[in-house]
Amino acid sequence: MRSRRPRPRRVSVTAVSATALVALAAPAEATPAATAPTAATAALPATAPALALAADVDHDTWQRDCRAVMDQALPYVQQRIAAARPGEKQAIVLDIDNTALETDFGFSFPQPANEPVLEVARYAEERGVDLFFVTARPGIIYAPTEWNLDQAGYESSGLYVRSFIDLFRNVAEYKTAQRIDIERKGYTIIANIGNSATDLSGGHAERTFKLPDYDGRLS
Repeated sequence: MRSRRPRPRRVSVTAVSATALVALAAPAEATPAATAPTAATAALPATAPALALAADVDHDTWQRDCRAVMDQALPYVQQRIAAARPGEKQAIVLDIDNTALETDFGFSFPQPANEPVLEVARYAEERGVDLFFVTARPGIIYAPTEWNLDQAGYESSGLYVRSFIDLFRNVAEYKTAQRIDIERKGYTIIANIGNSATDLSGGHAERTFKLPDYDGRLS
């Protein structure tokens, strides 16, 4: 059983924490261009009810709101895995900052896993689903990001980071392109999980699950 790190009782979600190893913050998500829904998107993103919108959000509130979303995701993932077609390669795509990892709730490295997300990811991975991580982080911190995910308990089948050219590209378009690349490798993306609209727009996932970002106050 992994030990838990002490966490601050309250943080300001207006401050974006840096990746401690290299002191580089994850790039801010750009406002996505309007994108028409595609046939690959089977349902609207699931969202936690009555999310807190205060300037400061404590860790317990954030975890409760994350768990409300993942409590919707788990039954779907269980059902979808059970209904896998013969030979189907299933995948889940995850954002990293304040989705897979607790980026803005503590300033340690490695950053701890977001436990409600990790629980669903592990359930899926243990049953043959591959996990792919698509982040707006720059390529210069690929190695520490990959190591952090491993230390947090994720079994990654692929990590997508932004190249220099991608830094000048609309984030939503960049992330959609990475999901298309995953599909081209023969995968069916059964779920896409993130905390920003730019993580989820553009289709190429059967279901999307949106974690809280408190009207963009959480990176």
